[in-house]
Amino acid sequence: METPETVDARRASIFEEHRPRLFGLAYRLLGSAVDAQDMVQSAYLRWHDADWVETPGAWLSKVVTNLCLNHLTSARARRDSYPGPWLPEPVLTDSGVLGPLETVEQRESVSMAFLVLLEQLTPTERAVFVLREAFGHSHAEIADILEIDAAHSRQLYRRAGAHLAGSRKRFDADESRHRRMVTEFLAAATTGNTARLHRLLAEDVVAWTDGGGATAARRPILGRERVLRYLIGAGRRLEAARVTVDTAMINGEPAALAFDGDRLAAVLSFELVDSRIVAVRMIVAEAKLAFAAAALGGAVPE
Repeated sequence: METPETVDARRASIFEEHRPRLFGLAYRLLGSAVDAQDMVQSAYLRWHDADWVETPGAWLSKVVTNLCLNHLTSARARRDSYPGPWLPEPVLTDSGVLGPLETVEQRESVSMAFLVLLEQLTPTERAVFVLREAFGHSHAEIADILEIDAAHSRQLYRRAGAHLAGSRKRFDADESRHRRMVTEFLAAATTGNTARLHRLLAEDVVAWTDGGGATAARRPILGRERVLRYLIGAGRRLEAARVTVDTAMINGEPAALAFDGDRLAAVLSFELVDSRIVAVRMIVAEAKLAFAAAALGGAVPE
């Protein structure tokens, strides 16, 4: 007979096997790594105290999804009053923290661009779409997770797809091209090479800066010329402050990191279409950078 300690150890081991997938699910639903951690920890407490479950993966997915749905109502209210553009928290993905990113669909589902689009959906639409698109659940499985019928799940999935269809750009799956574009962008921005930046940016490019209330662009910057002026100014400030830059895989795509000493100061994510940058998303809010900074092993903003 197993001792209580042995049972606890076996429960913990099973949960750890599922943790990356559960965190990846919660992050896709919330767009916040810190909140996703909280949801996964809450699920662990429920798992630890529950009677033995024959299908741990399905049970845990249901618990995490419903915890996230409960959380999303208050999260959406906070985002409505957020100062300036709201962007997801950046996550370094080379470590596998978001689960497998082996397919184009899996990588797209954690991209900054896609997570921003998901904000258009209701919490239930978002849950159905994520469970179906990113995790391949059948409508019967989704119906069990959300305690609805399969027909309703199909309806929500179609509705979510219709909401996103007009805004969803073709996902660029060519990682090497994306990395070259990011490297070229950084070289041009930090040296003030306007002609080079002009070639990289699409005419209708848009730039967002999530400063969490700190000094940053409080509205989206529209159009190549305006974005150019903003980026050149930002590049000069970075150079004057002796900020260093590097690249890393963020949310499944190559992105730029800016460091002030050993402190992560900004993350820049780029959306590409037809070898042109159509969107730049810059996260400078300290709270938004804490999770990525911890993963880098650097100074974590308080």
